[in-house]
Amino acid sequence: MKRTAIFVLCVLSMGMAMAQKTSITVAAFPAVDDIIKASLQEWQKKNPNVEVKVVSREYADHHTAMTTALATSTGLPDVMTIEYGYLGRFTQSGGLEDLNKAPFQLGQYASKMVPYALAQGRSASLGQVAVPTDIGPGAMFYRHDLLTKANVKESDLTQTWDSFIQSGQKIKKDSGAYLVAHARDVKDIVIRTGIPAGHGVYFDDQGKSVIDTAPRFKRGFEIAQQIRAQGLDAKINAWSNEWGESLKRGTVSVQMMGAWLGGHLQNWLAPNTSGLWRSTVLPERIATSWGGTFYAVPKKAVNKELAWDLIQHLTLNSKQQQMAFEKFNAFPALIEAQNGEFFNQPVAFLGGQKARTEWRNTASQIKPTMVFKNDSLAEEIVNAELDLVLTKNKPIDQALKDAHRLVQRRASR
Repeated sequence: MKRTAIFVLCVLSMGMAMAQKTSITVAAFPAVDDIIKASLQEWQKKNPNVEVKVVSREYADHHTAMTTALATSTGLPDVMTIEYGYLGRFTQSGGLEDLNKAPFQLGQYASKMVPYALAQGRSASLGQVAVPTDIGPGAMFYRHDLLTKANVKESDLTQTWDSFIQSGQKIKKDSGAYLVAHARDVKDIVIRTGIPAGHGVYFDDQGKSVIDTAPRFKRGFEIAQQIRAQGLDAKINAWSNEWGESLKRGTVSVQMMGAWLGGHLQNWLAPNTSGLWRSTVLPERIATSWGGTFYAVPKKAVNKELAWDLIQHLTLNSKQQQMAFEKFNAFPALIEAQNGEFFNQPVAFLGGQKARTEWRNTASQIKPTMVFKNDSLAEEIVNAELDLVLTKNKPIDQALKDAHRLVQRRASR
């Protein structure tokens, strides 16, 4: 009887051990957290004994928490989600795995991904520390009804920056609508053109500021100044309440951002404007990107192999990538996922336009640019100097010299 009881206890103990689940943690922000949760049912068919805990925080809170976690090596997840704006400082932290090394071997899949996005997750000294999952090919969204009223054609907006400004003058005269929300938005596009290979937006391949030497900065400031001087911008910042109202009410005729803006306009920014918007290329057919989401594995993560398996499911599974685009407007970084029938379907919100094929074409033309730890700092300083040009008539050459000096000084600390 005693032996039987011991045998039963052993069997029960083995069963309990087999039933125990391994747990991995994914740190994310909206709406990436929803994409991950939507993917888990399929992934857990292959990993039934793995519990995935998705820790979601608001965008800024998430990146603050991850910055602290990397600095202190505490509270680190197994999978870390990173938005493009934070990529520079995170890739240079030294706390993320090089995904080209064993056991990850991301290099064997490099040809499957959009080249510029993969390059953004790569550090010259630390390797491939992040893998892209979604991208933001740049697009110009415009109010078709306002252009029609002003007898302005789409080609008038896209041909040159001069024709863009002239179109804005006509639109404002005939409808009262501003051309853009803020002149700064135009500067942000212009400074991202003609960047040499190996350079970033603000720094060269040696990490030195190019703000006062690269002609694109002066041109960006000059075009922004023209727009402000002619009263063509509404002087409102993106993502503010005033900005959202301007999109709903049609007081701003053009908004240039990533292709994902189309989904935001449709779902929550301006759902009342269905059929009034269209999408096209940026002025002078500039091919650049806005944002994008990346996954990384911290060096001190507990379950790295499972983390990598989940990341592969999220980034290299065509079905998963297409689902994320169709349901959450996350434009796929996986090239294969860009060939689905969904891309050829008309977008009702955009008046039946087949806009996704154009976004795909733009994505294929974007050149890789490097990211640097101090990109956010440089952006803040450049924007502050532009504000002085727009509001205080500070000479552009002096503003760029001051921006360069401040960036160099603060980046060297």
